[in-house]
Amino acid sequence: MKQTEFKRRRKHLLNHIGKGNIALIASASMCARNSDVDYPFRQNSDFYYLTGFNEPEALAVFVPGRTEGEYLLFCRKYDKKKALWEGAHAGLEGALSLYDADTAHAIDEVDELLPKLLENKTKVFYPMGRDTELDQRLQNWFHLIRNQSRTGVEAPSEIVSLEHQLHEMRLFKSTNEIKLMRHAAEVSAIAHSKAMQSCKAGRYEYQVEADIVHHFMDNGLRAVAYPSIVASGKNACTLHYTENTGLLKEGDLLLIDAGAECDHYAADITRTFPISGKFSEPQKQLYQLVLDAQTAALAQIKPGIPWNKAHEASVEVITEGLIALGLLKGKLKKLIKDEKYKQFYMHRIGHWLGMDVHDVGAYKVTQEWRLLEKGMVLTVEPGLYIPADCKEVEKKWRGIGIRIEDDVLITAEGHEILTAGVPKTISEIEALMQDTNATRI
Repeated sequence: MKQTEFKRRRKHLLNHIGKGNIALIASASMCARNSDVDYPFRQNSDFYYLTGFNEPEALAVFVPGRTEGEYLLFCRKYDKKKALWEGAHAGLEGALSLYDADTAHAIDEVDELLPKLLENKTKVFYPMGRDTELDQRLQNWFHLIRNQSRTGVEAPSEIVSLEHQLHEMRLFKSTNEIKLMRHAAEVSAIAHSKAMQSCKAGRYEYQVEADIVHHFMDNGLRAVAYPSIVASGKNACTLHYTENTGLLKEGDLLLIDAGAECDHYAADITRTFPISGKFSEPQKQLYQLVLDAQTAALAQIKPGIPWNKAHEASVEVITEGLIALGLLKGKLKKLIKDEKYKQFYMHRIGHWLGMDVHDVGAYKVTQEWRLLEKGMVLTVEPGLYIPADCKEVEKKWRGIGIRIEDDVLITAEGHEILTAGVPKTISEIEALMQDTNATRI
């Protein structure tokens, strides 16, 4: 992402904050894994969205109208010893030259300098509750300023959520963001297709996971967007199954929910397919029902349509199909009203997608489902999950879990499926898995 993009975002935020106010947002922190080993660092999405700065121990400050510069970055000083052991870092000079900060200060000077910046400001835009240590320091800074009240200095009178405006900005993707998301989607789509080809009975779930991650990394995407789900047989009935230790067995389905991350932007794809390369009849009937539900949901994805319409369309198709297959009994409207479908379809149709796999942005505005607009990206992912111990249904249905998920961009006229490269019809999946001439991992 070019610095011009981050600069444009900061300008938009500064205009919203307004003169006489100030905004603060901190970086993510390093997190200890064990002993003196840390988990791989992943920057806070909001912080990165505004700064492009990918280091811990940093604080961004925005002061509209400040003559010395509206964007201040507190970060680590350059340390030769740290660079020797851990690699290069920006330092104060890099904060100015590489990340376009107007002013850069050492992070250990923040307690000395921040109170001055807060003086006589009306509002502080800040993500209260996200960082308890910084919350306490902010209260201490307020206390220091209030102690100077006899000199005419005033502390801010209001703390305002920074997330509300920032998350509305993040909800609408720019051309550059869409480019990154499209690349993440394309790489992830090929990984899923290759996983179908490498799948066979006798392998373990984690081996298929390794195939997928290998493809991500082999194409320069070194981070997964979330822990991969590789769930065979009844494991697929656990929605967020991530153990990935099961043995692939002939006759079972394999559900894979996995996506790569490209420069902090996520892909999120789910496909379900037969380990043997051929669906059984019960598997085929349930799979087609889920696919029909996704098709009905996708028909609702276009500008001006309320968010919930796609979910309602999927619920109607799935409930009607469950009645036809004998898994539910009763009248369609009554079963939907009583949410009887939730026994087998317990999640909603999808979520926003972006820098976070479950991305930010309100789903309702003034208590009404918001209308879809150009530039939004969301997932569409109906599913059916029949527990192995579900005695209320015939044995042939038990232990089957199916989900089909695609990433969808809202366009001016309708939508674009970013993950369309992965087969998802029954005939396409079976043809790919049985193609002995196809290139395999």
